[in-house]
Formats: sequence, structure tokens, C-alpha cells
Amino acid sequence: MVEVELKEWGNSIGVIIPIEELKELGLGKGDRVEIEIIKKEIADGFGICKGSKSFKEDLEMHGEF
Repeated sequence: MVEVELKEWGNSIGVIIPIEELKELGLGKGDRVEIEIIKKEIADGFGICKGSKSFKEDLEMHGEF
């Protein structure tokens, strides 16, 4: 599986497949392929530790580690 980014191409959106992948699969210009599209969700960790103890406080509680 290869992960690619959608790019603007004129009035459309296109996918560019890295040359290494094309060579590995033996594909070239004019070949027809079938693609399964799976949207990848991006995880945003901002605020994930909100309300947790400070590192200093946590270190004091678990100093033996």
C-alpha cells in the first residue's frame, strides 16, 4: 500500500504515484489500474493532556521510576 496526497491538477484533483511504486508494479503511462480509496483521518493531539497533572507533580509521585 502506498500513501499519497491529493494535488490540484488544472480544474481537477489528481494523485501522483511515486516512480518506485510504478517500477515495482511494472506500470507505466497508459496502463489502467483499479484503485481502492480509503480516507485517512489525521489525529490532532492538541489539548489531549488537558486537565492532567504537571510533569513535576507526576515525577514527585513516581520518583522511584
